[in-house]
Amino acid sequence: MDGESELVPGAMEAFTQLHETSRESTLRPGNRRRNTPSRSCALAFGCLALFAVLLLSGCASTPKHKVVMTGDILVDGPNMIAQGPPRDKVLWQYRTAAAAMRRGEFDVAKPLLDDALLTLQGIFGKDADARKSRSYFVKEAKKNFIGEPYERSMAYIYRGIIYWMEGEPDNARACFRSAEFEDSDAENKEFAGDWVLPDYLDGFATARLGGDGMDSFQRAKENARNVNLPEFQAKANVLFFVEFGPGPLKYADGQYDEKLRFHTRPATVVSARIKTGDIDLPVAPTDDLNYQATTRGGRVMDHVLANKAVFKATTSSVGDAALIGGLTTAAVSDSQMSQNIGFGIALAGLVTKIISESTTPEADTRSWDNLPQFLSFALVQLSPGQHEVTVEFHDSQDRPVTNLTKKITVNVPPDRDKVVFVSDTSTTPQTQ
Repeated sequence: MDGESELVPGAMEAFTQLHETSRESTLRPGNRRRNTPSRSCALAFGCLALFAVLLLSGCASTPKHKVVMTGDILVDGPNMIAQGPPRDKVLWQYRTAAAAMRRGEFDVAKPLLDDALLTLQGIFGKDADARKSRSYFVKEAKKNFIGEPYERSMAYIYRGIIYWMEGEPDNARACFRSAEFEDSDAENKEFAGDWVLPDYLDGFATARLGGDGMDSFQRAKENARNVNLPEFQAKANVLFFVEFGPGPLKYADGQYDEKLRFHTRPATVVSARIKTGDIDLPVAPTDDLNYQATTRGGRVMDHVLANKAVFKATTSSVGDAALIGGLTTAAVSDSQMSQNIGFGIALAGLVTKIISESTTPEADTRSWDNLPQFLSFALVQLSPGQHEVTVEFHDSQDRPVTNLTKKITVNVPPDRDKVVFVSDTSTTPQTQ
């Protein structure tokens, strides 16, 4: 267990009941001989309570990783990756990579995503910490973080964007396919593999590489849910990846925080517009991360945590009954044998309470907390050279949120696609 140790719940209540029983026995006329057994009971209980404290204090832990936070994620992120808990390394790589992309520092984001995805690819089935987290006595949050499927999918999507920026649409396509694969094992099969943008980009990259991407395009259209996806445009040479809105956060629910839930934050921005020269292009969302997070159904780990919660509740109740019953039996009995039996029952109850307190059913609520809510995409054809582009982010009344407007200088090469990434949290002005 983490944090300060405490005497197991129920022990003090049992002590109080024992004390009152012993006091009555001592004061009752003709019961002078019971004074000695009651003192023995109190002494024995004191030993049991000390035993509990010693065992529980052994579960206490002191944080080993202290990192001073500055508030700048491009300072704090690398510090946490290097000096923070190793189990949180991938989480901070995700967060730092997303922040770097929004500042136009794609060379910073690239190795972070590469290392995170390398860890992700090698962790399934053989991560010792993940196996430990399935036991009754280790928290799920103690395992190495790789994220929920929507988080893992986003890591692949971001990496695919950078690959395409570097003129590698084949590797970008592999990342988009991996993004869909991460979403393929949903408990609710209706929502498995139902991202729009990865399928669309899979097909578009295939077309760019001289193949037929229509199967992927059709899958994207089927999942688009009232979004009109643009047809593949052979002459389009500038690809805009646009994201906006705050993404989902995790929280725990249930008697023992064993249920993983998602908090969806309201979005001020629900669409965008791209303006340059004579072009004024509306951009609607294609994917909603809130939807992706909340529609998958349960996880395998949810069933593990539910069993932990049942075990914790059951052992706690049994321990309470044994503690109170055993100590009461010892307190009121004149027989040394009965007292010993009572102490034995109380000891068994105490051990059961310790086991209950050591059971950790809490869900892992670590979140990739700087993800967007909406993803979108637009294609345009621009002549090679420099172009000044304005990206507006609009509210539900289709009014621009003026403080979020971005100014981007786009340099279009003559011989390959130009990829532009812009977020409602991007720094501006920016050159890409």
